[in-house]
Amino acid sequence: MLGEIIAIGNELTSGRIANTTSGFAAHHLFEAGFDIYAMYTIGDTPPLIGEALNRALGRVDFVLVTGGLGPTDDDLTTMAVSKALNRPTIPNLEILSLIRQHLSSNTDQPVSSLEKLAWLPEGAETLNSHGRMAGFQLIHDGKPIFFLPGIPHQMRTLLIEEVLPRLITWYKGKQLNSIQHVFKTFGLSDTEINSRINTLSLSQDVEIGYYPVFPDVHLSMTIRGNDKEKIETQSWKTSHLLKKVLGSYYYGKARDNMPSVVGKNLLTSGKTLSIAESCTGGLICHLITTVPGSSTYFLGGVISYANSMKTTYLGVREATLYNHGAVSEKVSREMATGIRSKSGADISLSVTGIAGPSGGTEEKPVGTVFIAIATEDSCKSYRFLFSGNRDEIQQVTAQTALDIVRRYLLQTKKEFIIVQ
Repeated sequence: MLGEIIAIGNELTSGRIANTTSGFAAHHLFEAGFDIYAMYTIGDTPPLIGEALNRALGRVDFVLVTGGLGPTDDDLTTMAVSKALNRPTIPNLEILSLIRQHLSSNTDQPVSSLEKLAWLPEGAETLNSHGRMAGFQLIHDGKPIFFLPGIPHQMRTLLIEEVLPRLITWYKGKQLNSIQHVFKTFGLSDTEINSRINTLSLSQDVEIGYYPVFPDVHLSMTIRGNDKEKIETQSWKTSHLLKKVLGSYYYGKARDNMPSVVGKNLLTSGKTLSIAESCTGGLICHLITTVPGSSTYFLGGVISYANSMKTTYLGVREATLYNHGAVSEKVSREMATGIRSKSGADISLSVTGIAGPSGGTEEKPVGTVFIAIATEDSCKSYRFLFSGNRDEIQQVTAQTALDIVRRYLLQTKKEFIIVQ
């Protein structure tokens, strides 16, 4: 079944507040087996609201509207709907009674703008009158329309607890079975991934999407159909093919991120980790410690911007700094072995580089980064030339460093592009 989402609010069209409600609604409706024809964001303009609603009713099976249901003068959705659908507003006595009870216990005012919430279009059914959340349903020309508040947590509650159960009951047996998986990759561009996927002979029922989410690229696989068993079989076969063609660039599923994957691998292997950072300024340590339980495997780190910090706390030799510079393969190695020696960790990482926007030279331009990994057996350093602004260079450096640990733990062949 096909639906449409309309988000209303001048705060959305001005960019003052991000529209998070439409994405949340689309995700959960899709998972419940409903397709979304379109999503619109419009301002608090009654003629525009009416136009968007009537247009939607002419082409979809149900409509979800969010925003503009509050008690203030700029909340105009109910009035606009009343006019557009030719349904005069009438007081909902249950809501009106609850509002007046609330007013009598909290204020001496006999009348309040809150009473505006009780006036609904003729035929409206409240979604949760006792939850103190504005929201109602209309059945117009045989099609359900749901009006939800624009306040995100209220909207999410009513969608999950009221809207989805009603829609599933209304269109019982007509919604599609859906399976969607996200494959997170790092180290390949979306076009490179696309080329790899094109070598596969996938079923026409399989929909593939490519989503650059810096510094990753996420690949989505969606299969929908009436035969649940068939799409489950297709999902298993397709997932296997996708993982195989993505190879070591695939690192996790939808709920994974690089720090959590590295953490799981460290736990599994029983290894500990320590970090020495320069150009990333503590970002790698921060990412690692966003994972609950990271204290089990992460011993700590040193942020060594100044050369004196490198010599004093990491054991980097002054001669190495003088002869090769702070941003160099030699220094990255000594940083990694130094933090490993000081911390006693099984694995140690170091990063040193030029994040910009200044500080680059012809020999070492902005984006030059050295990442070293020290283990019991060896210490290897890799040189990279990243592009972007300072923040982007720091982000991709941190992700690359963690990916080096991931690959080491998985004992897979390292497939880095080394910039000489």
